[in-house]
Amino acid sequence: MSTTHTPSEAPPNRQRGKGLAAGQLGLLAVVVLGISTIAPAYVLTSTLGPTVQAIGPYLPAIFIVGFIPMFLVALGYRELNADSPDSGTTFTWVTKAFGPFIGWMGGWGLLAANIIVLSNLAGVAVDFFYLFLAQLTGNASLAELAANKPVNVLTCLAFMALAVWVSCRGMKTTKHVQYILVAFQLGVLAWFTVGALSRIGSVPGTEPLAFSWEWFNPFGIESFSAFALGLSLSIFAFWGWDVCLTVNEETTNGRRTSGAAAAITAVAVLAIYLAGSVATVMFAGTGETGLGLNNPDISENVFTAIAGPVMGPFAILLSLAVLSSCASSLQSTMISPARSLLAMGYYKALPDSFAKVGARSKSPVFATVVAGAISAGFYALMRFLSDNVLNDTIMALGLMICFYYGLTALACVWYFRRTAFSSARNLWFRFVFPLLGGLALVVVFLQTAVDSWDPAFGSGSELFGVGLVFVIGVGIIALGLLVMLWMRRRRPEFFRGGTLRQESPALEIPE
Repeated sequence: MSTTHTPSEAPPNRQRGKGLAAGQLGLLAVVVLGISTIAPAYVLTSTLGPTVQAIGPYLPAIFIVGFIPMFLVALGYRELNADSPDSGTTFTWVTKAFGPFIGWMGGWGLLAANIIVLSNLAGVAVDFFYLFLAQLTGNASLAELAANKPVNVLTCLAFMALAVWVSCRGMKTTKHVQYILVAFQLGVLAWFTVGALSRIGSVPGTEPLAFSWEWFNPFGIESFSAFALGLSLSIFAFWGWDVCLTVNEETTNGRRTSGAAAAITAVAVLAIYLAGSVATVMFAGTGETGLGLNNPDISENVFTAIAGPVMGPFAILLSLAVLSSCASSLQSTMISPARSLLAMGYYKALPDSFAKVGARSKSPVFATVVAGAISAGFYALMRFLSDNVLNDTIMALGLMICFYYGLTALACVWYFRRTAFSSARNLWFRFVFPLLGGLALVVVFLQTAVDSWDPAFGSGSELFGVGLVFVIGVGIIALGLLVMLWMRRRRPEFFRGGTLRQESPALEIPE
């Protein structure tokens, strides 16, 4: 059984907002959810190879540069959340600032990014699941099952179904699962980092590099295109902290706690990336053979190749850590699209079915199932279209992230335009910081879109001569325009400003 709340049918207790259970999460729980969604172990193994191929050993520089606009945008999110806490985040705030059409597309961008990354997470989980089985049993042929497309897709669907099931059970179950999985992956990552530093120069097939502060210099990167590609991948590496804002209706003192948790999450993840990337570059080097990070045979999942040389018989723990990282993120990432769909249904931008929450779980069950089903279908399609599905989807995801994060940051500037100059604090936090962050992401979006037209930008996969990265990223945005026009005919009230506008009262969030 489920219940539906809409603006015109507000629940008797306004504190419950859309029907989500309030006060289930504290600061620690929200930070754990943020780290879980970003999934440091998964991100490092997925992005180290492609990023090194783009910019060489300048990983620390590009991580720091990628962190800056994301942190500035996070400050804008914090201001919007303090003013109008809402699980719809980008959709709700951009609608309030720029109107229903741009707001709907902002929500579409968030949904698309989450659907892409859910499919990618499931793909990496499949690879490391079979690698883990091979290591556990000593049967190397089991690892090769991940390359079998039908087996790969069926396993992915099973992982997706499990993640949906856990999410549908509610936030309490999600929280307890995340505490265990996040603690495990961070512990193993620390072990791997120390192990890599201690074995520099002692493993055949590596070309160790001596530590250099030059790696922290972004001006050492050869071209702006390479810089933009590296920055796009770096932005992907930090993506996911906004889940901290998505759960604002379910967090104790959500107006403040969610914003603080987002900032803490971003800083903590930066520290993890800097330590992990420096240790990996120093250990493996950037060569094109053996364990070098530029070797195309290992770039898709770097940790698969170097876990054994670094951790010896305990390499299985790193495989299990990446698997748990993917599994935890796969489950926690369900939170954002499900609650965005819930908000879009609540404000009548989508059919009323999306506004339903489970009577027991207080979770948007219908929206979660829909998000999982679309993600699974997207993964199955991409696995058969692309020779390097993980690389292509990561690069396309960078486009989607820049699109909706940049749009939200600029919405912050416009939404607070009347109060931005009323104090020094407002000037920086409501105007300067979000404006700089938003414009930086817009520049990266445009540069990446231009570059990705060439199939060589990604894996080389193409459709009618156009790079698959461009087709995925820009094509999904174009598809959103068509869906929006269709929904305008089906749900005209929202698009006329009848359910959500700038002066609409914010939901009441308990202190």
